[in-house]
Amino acid sequence: MKVESLDEGLLLALLNTTPTVAGEVTDRLADPEEAGAWIAEHAGEAHLGEDLALLRSTRDTLQALVHDQATPTALAPALHGVSYQPFISDTGISWRLATPREHILAARAIVAWDALRHTAPGRLRACENKDECTLFFVDHSKSNSARWCSMAGCGNRMKARRHYERRKNAPTIT
Repeated sequence: MKVESLDEGLLLALLNTTPTVAGEVTDRLADPEEAGAWIAEHAGEAHLGEDLALLRSTRDTLQALVHDQATPTALAPALHGVSYQPFISDTGISWRLATPREHILAARAIVAWDALRHTAPGRLRACENKDECTLFFVDHSKSNSARWCSMAGCGNRMKARRHYERRKNAPTIT
């Protein structure tokens, strides 16, 4: 089954709800009001009944999976009651995700993660700027060589840091 680009976007948005701001990791889903705004922004107001504890737990597990610190079995609570159901029309059969209303976003993020794991293995990764960044990205580059969430932000900072270290450690010529 093909992952909708919207669900890849939802997966990344969920993974990136713990950004580093001014040197501190923040959690956009910790405060119910901020979490509601995040859900409305990324999935629409129809999903405001989402189980926030399950969504946070699913996010944490998905982040651990990307870091190779968990196994997929840890996702079981978010998949309880989830299935695919056929939808038949005059043009054929399609499959729709069926899930309890209170954890459809968690289930959609898991399905998107699993689809990426199969169709683009290793392309969902954490930014390599580990000192300043906690964001995740999907590497869509042809060479599969992206290392940072943003070349303009983290990429430039990392390159400037390496350049400074090389210059600082270079022997001086007199």
